Amino acid sequence: MSGHSKWSTIKRKKGAADAKRGQLFTRLAREIAMAAREGGGDADTNFKLRLAVDKARANNMPKDNIQRAIDRGTGAGEGGALEQLTYEGYGGHGVALIIECVTDNRNRTVSDLRRALTKAGGHLGETNSVAWQFQRKAYFAFPVGDRNPDDIFEMAVDAGADDVLFTDGVAEIFAAVEAFKSVIDKLRAANIQPEEAELRMEATNLAELGPEDTVKVMRAIEEIEELDDVQKVYSNLQITEAALAAMEA
Repeated sequence: MSGHSKWSTIKRKKGAADAKRGQLFTRLAREIAMAAREGGGDADTNFKLRLAVDKARANNMPKDNIQRAIDRGTGAGEGGALEQLTYEGYGGHGVALIIECVTDNRNRTVSDLRRALTKAGGHLGETNSVAWQFQRKAYFAFPVGDRNPDDIFEMAVDAGADDVLFTDGVAEIFAAVEAFKSVIDKLRAANIQPEEAELRMEATNLAELGPEDTVKVMRAIEEIEELDDVQKVYSNLQITEAALAAMEA
């Protein structure tokens, strides 16, 4: 799991560069719209929406864009209806992928995914073709700051967390889906506002490749993540320190 954590840290550091890309605002707007559609347009009562709005603000998304995204999600704005779709498939070297998308045109989404996966030496799969290699987990991430890591660890475990990782000044908490509310309540009570709080897929059956092939697959996954309709990509790729060093070079 630490390899995946380090890769997540690398991608966080690239956030400033990503902010220069037009598709970032598109992705953030769709995340806001879906959160508003699921839980309403009030960020004070819709925690998922509040996280999405905070993320958009952190990336300097204009206030008007944020409001338009909320309106679209609640049905008060313009734009085609959005739907949330999950695809399964394989990247290069048989690495299993679960790809979460938000789109207003599923034909375009499938076409883009097929093209990207074929380029990477992979292909789309049938439903449940790779899902058995993953399990859904509650996930939280926030800067440690001046907090004591031991206190964070004890608080998380007391709330039902399965694992707590500390990487480059960031605390990551993993818990069963059922523990999501108890963990978020503990964080709120400690005045901790997580940068990420979500349900995500974690691989249970990892695929280990050589450093060179690992980097190739990692770069292919990043290209898939840059597609406008793609929100998240989960893989069962084992990220080694050697591959991370090559990725950062």
